[in-house]
Amino acid sequence: MMKSIFSRAIRLTISCYALFPLASKTLGQAEAPELPNSYRLVYSQNFEGPHPETQFTKTDEIAWRTRSMHRGSASSKTLELFGKSQYKPPHRSPFNMAYIKSTVVGDFVLDVDLLQTGKEYGHRDMCLFFGYKDPSHFYYVHMATATDDHAHNIFIVNDAPRIKITKRTTQGVQWGTEVWHHVRLVRKGDLIRVYFDDMTTPIMVASDDTLGEGHIGFGSFDDTGMIDNIKIWAPSVSNKEIAPFPSRP
Repeated sequence: MMKSIFSRAIRLTISCYALFPLASKTLGQAEAPELPNSYRLVYSQNFEGPHPETQFTKTDEIAWRTRSMHRGSASSKTLELFGKSQYKPPHRSPFNMAYIKSTVVGDFVLDVDLLQTGKEYGHRDMCLFFGYKDPSHFYYVHMATATDDHAHNIFIVNDAPRIKITKRTTQGVQWGTEVWHHVRLVRKGDLIRVYFDDMTTPIMVASDDTLGEGHIGFGSFDDTGMIDNIKIWAPSVSNKEIAPFPSRP
């Protein structure tokens, strides 16, 4: 009898683990996106290898560093934007940018973990950049505490100051303090979608195909934050290296 009860308890425990497999996952192990058959993983970076920062071109090298920190019970390395870049863009657009040097994609799915480390205010932000061709031509997603015409929207920089292209957005996001968030950016054709923690309902939707393929990057308009666990899936990729930004004055 005792042996039978014990066996049933073991089976119940195993069943519970099967039903709730995501409970122990970290953000970097979030459930993989559903992908078209033609997509493959074209870039992955968790900053644990030697000198991962050399894979990025930055608006100001001095404002960025690789940093070790604790995430739960484990130690992890991240890419940190910890200062303000001494960079003057040709048109009104973000100052703090770090682009993956040699991964150029058109359609793609990007997953990344972000932690905002600045003070709380309406435009407290982190940004994702895509379709980057040069400092005058790119898109960016601005995720901020509150939305307005210059915050918490999707923008295009097309040889002119940034213009909002979002069709739908939310009131903002809650970055919190020392809280990691999982973000997904999907671009397919002219459709652009952004997900924040909830991978089922986008917080922003835009439609634009003015700019084609380009580089992907991370940063902030004028705040600070950390980036980790980058994954990019795409149907194709080219390896045209990005041109360096002007040197710090």
